[in-house]
This record gives sequence, C-alpha cells and structure tokens, in this order.
Amino acid sequence: MFTHTFAVTPDLHALHAHSPAVFPTLLQSVAHQGWDILFALPRHTRLFQQHEGSELLAALAALPVVANTSPLNTPLPFTGGWVFYLAYEVLHQFEPTVPAPYADAFPLAALARIPAAILVDREQQQAYAVAETEAELQQLLQMVSSVPTWQAPALTMTALSEDPPEAFVEGVVKVQRYIREGDVFQVNLSRQWQATLAPSQQAIDVFAALRHANPAPFSALWQFNPHQAIVSSSPERLVRVRQGWADTRPIAGTHPRSSDPEQDAALKANMIGSLKERAEHVMLIDLERNDLGRICVPGTVEVDELMTVASYPFVHHIESNIRGRLQANINVLQLFRALFPGGTITGCPKVRCMQIIRELETTARGAYTGSLGYLNHDGRLDSNILIRTFMMEGDQLRFRAGAGIVADSDPERELQETRHKARGLLRALGVDGQDRGTLVK
Repeated sequence: MFTHTFAVTPDLHALHAHSPAVFPTLLQSVAHQGWDILFALPRHTRLFQQHEGSELLAALAALPVVANTSPLNTPLPFTGGWVFYLAYEVLHQFEPTVPAPYADAFPLAALARIPAAILVDREQQQAYAVAETEAELQQLLQMVSSVPTWQAPALTMTALSEDPPEAFVEGVVKVQRYIREGDVFQVNLSRQWQATLAPSQQAIDVFAALRHANPAPFSALWQFNPHQAIVSSSPERLVRVRQGWADTRPIAGTHPRSSDPEQDAALKANMIGSLKERAEHVMLIDLERNDLGRICVPGTVEVDELMTVASYPFVHHIESNIRGRLQANINVLQLFRALFPGGTITGCPKVRCMQIIRELETTARGAYTGSLGYLNHDGRLDSNILIRTFMMEGDQLRFRAGAGIVADSDPERELQETRHKARGLLRALGVDGQDRGTLVK
C-alpha cells in the first residue's frame, strides 16, 4: 500500500464532477464524525442485470473472507479492495419462497475492483490518498493537483408525481388483516415518487443538493455510467465487519421534527417514551440478533448500544447497535445471505413480510432498501441500507419511502410518515415536503 497525506483537503465533489469514470463512487458522513471516501481508478466494474442472479452469487462467493481477526496495520478504513451495490431484489437469490420480482431495468447489483481512494477523517480534519501501486498513487495525486473548481448548480425539476395515496392506505389495511390472522407482527410498506429533471442535471448535482437538504452519516453516490446512478443520504448502517466482529445498527422508530425547540424536544421525548415505538424497536432488535446468530459464534451476539435517539434535519430516529463475533471463514455471500435485506425495512418475521411486500407493492424497489458499501482486502467491510435514495436514469428520478405497519397503525398517519421520510429528498428537488406539490421559493 502506498499513501500520501494532504496539506489541504481535496474537493471530493469536484473530483467526481470532473472525472466520474475515474472517481465513480463517493461515501460521506456528517459533522465531525466518520470518514468520507472517494473511490478511484476502478480496474474493473461489472453491472449485474436482473437475470444474472447466479453470476452475482458466484462473484460474491469469490470475494475474501470477512472473519479476519489479525491486527490492523492502518487506521484508514479503506486501503484497496471492492465497492458493491445490491438491489432489494437480490433477496430473491437468497429466499426462493418470495415470488419472482417485477421487471426493472435498473441494475440488480454492481461490483467494482478499486485499488485507490482519497479518504477524509472528519474528526481530525485530515485527508489521505491510498493506492495499491506507486504508479496509481502518482496518477491520483496528479489528478488532484489539476482538478478545476466546481460549484453545484441549482436543480431544475420539470415534473413530479407520487403513487396514489389511496393505494398505500388500502395496503395498510391488508397488512393489518395479515397481522390479525397471525402471519406477521409488522410489515414495512413503501410507496414511490417519480421526478423529471432538466436534461443538463448530473448525478453529482443531485447528490450535492441532497447532502444540503438531508445530510446523513451513510450518504452514497455511485455513477455507474453516464445514464444510471445511485444518489443516497441514508442514515442507517446494514453491517460493518472489523477484526472478526460484525455489527448492525437498526433504525426503528421515526417521528417528524419541529422548528420550535420546545416542541421538537417534546416530540423527541414522546417518541422515546412511546410503549408502541419501544415494543417495535425491541422486536426488530431480536430479529437482528437472530440474523447475526446465523453467522456468529454462539453466545457472542449482544446489544452494545440500546435505543439512542439520533436527530436529523426533518426526523428523529431510535437506533440500537447489535454485534457478534463471526464464525471462522465466513465469506461475503454468507454474510449477506444471513443479514440482507435488513429487517427494519422488511418487518418481522422477515420471510413472510417479504412475501407480503411483493404482493402489495406493485413495482420493484430496486436500490431502495438495498445496500451499498465497500470491502477491503483484509476483510473489513462496511455497508448502508439504501433509504432516502434516488435511482437516477437519465433525467428521471425514482425514490421510495415506507412505514412500519402494526396492528394499531392509523393508515392516514402511516401515509404521513412516508411523506415525512421523503421530505428531505423532496426539498433537494425544490419541493416543500409538507405540501408535496409546492415548489420551494
């Protein structure tokens, strides 16, 4: 590994905007926590289409094992390896009892071999370049030194539509029937919005607007090609692997925020004090403990952080962290077969919920509630759950938002929760999420 420490932090957005083929993928955190990583110089990228599920499984199985317990030789989170993306519909490769997915032209998955990156430690305000060869490091430094300045243009949207509200409300009622009949305890049901942008808008423009409107710790941009990209401001981690331990950080419990500080504090207190919210959260913690238990050493799975509140621009969330020591020789395929998709965005029990979601949602989820992340040669891995996420195809954007439906859910309130969750994405497009048809002045 070859490294370089920068005296001045490079503009990661400008680098991607100038050369998206050289810098295709960007992960960003928020405030003074975590790392920003701009992946560079891809040696090979493969997009998997919906009919290529078996090829995807073979590619995942060929990646390095993740249960590496050897000491780390660097504090840098990425020093060469792969970046990956899995659409929600990858679940059909893991669970054949879920009916076949709806047809969708958006990639089912992507896997890129990445030998270099620029990393920014937000806490220490320090930036680094890493590469597997000296030639690649020098190429990287040359591009950083010559990149032109860049400023995000304002987004111009020409059309916006959303799924009929009555269809979602009817879906909530059907979910509650399944709950009464004993099939499930909770189902995460989602709905879709579609937008059309001016033809000149680029994925990095959308990402910059989304980062401004809805900053989040697991934000991601991946420009697959000139016509397709993922643009995400996710607050949720799916799984992280470090030195033989795997941890997942579920979000379960969401309330809107208020601009009035006293009212905002009251909303936060009501959420964490709600018996309903706490019961749902504990149920999903148990689901994640069970999923981790499939690949972890018996007796090592534990909840090491319980029901903390994380506040974002438009919503409060309840979060917990669950971890376990991985069994020996667990590979990436086994890891995702156990944990993917995340239980917080399916419901409980997971398999029956996925069957119901397939029945009630009438279009493919695609990137929504899938995962995007990276894998090091040394087995370290980190990935998000793709919520608050745009799928970009030319000038077309698709995105979804969902709500966890339980026995005593109020259908209209759950409909409003989907709008609260979509509000940050709508504001990035210049739309007031409180009134989904009003452009922000």
